[in-house]
Amino acid sequence: MTNTFSRQVLPTPEALRPWVTGIGSVSVGTGSAEPYVQLPDTATTVVFRVGENGRRSTLVVGPRTRASYHHGKRFASCLEMRLAPGTTRPLLGVPAVDLVGRMVPLDELAAAPARRLARELRDLEPEEVVPHLARSFPDLSGAADRSRTALVTAGADALSMRTGRVPGPVRDVARELAVSERQLRNLFAEGVGLSPKHYARINRVRAVLAQADDVPWAQLAATTGYYDQSHMTTDFRTLMGVPPRSFFTGRLPAARPCRAALAGR
Repeated sequence: MTNTFSRQVLPTPEALRPWVTGIGSVSVGTGSAEPYVQLPDTATTVVFRVGENGRRSTLVVGPRTRASYHHGKRFASCLEMRLAPGTTRPLLGVPAVDLVGRMVPLDELAAAPARRLARELRDLEPEEVVPHLARSFPDLSGAADRSRTALVTAGADALSMRTGRVPGPVRDVARELAVSERQLRNLFAEGVGLSPKHYARINRVRAVLAQADDVPWAQLAATTGYYDQSHMTTDFRTLMGVPPRSFFTGRLPAARPCRAALAGR
């Protein structure tokens, strides 16, 4: 079972790499019978969207703690920029925790950095957005608390799945970073929007999604750090709404209209 929208990964300019972990373009076709899936996601994303009528809008999409399923009835093309851990406040003026589960027009955020960015992007063509930000984002380097951002980045890296490496417990990561578990939770709340534990859960479920076509269930559970296959199934169901076998055979929760996804925050 795959999403019904097409996604293309675009190169990230060197100047944006301290701020942005990935850039992509997304197109959603009309009239598809299958729902498309918004996966759980640890990142805050800035979305520059062009509708079928040519109308432009810039949205901020906060971290998603669970999957959601939507009908792809209307065409839209988007440029998505995934913000790096710890950069939401210096770029947008708000902590990431304030954006969890929300999709907000950029110009509706009250903070001055968000309003300034919305003004800068308002009249740009889609192909002008990334070059403009590559020039303007480095000027914000003084707004970031580099030590806190470095700790959030290191914590996120330590709690992320890597080939041949399963993240350790949160307490071990805190000890490696020379902070308390409480300090690590506070750093993640502001810089990521999620607790370290929930960040790791989402990362692990996304690893299951990425590898499920190639690895037997029991082996997949072991390589992604679950106690056993039952533990993996329970965690997957919590975040995805259905167990793995149902998801990969297309037996999904009822899809909502895209309008509901935009309104629900």
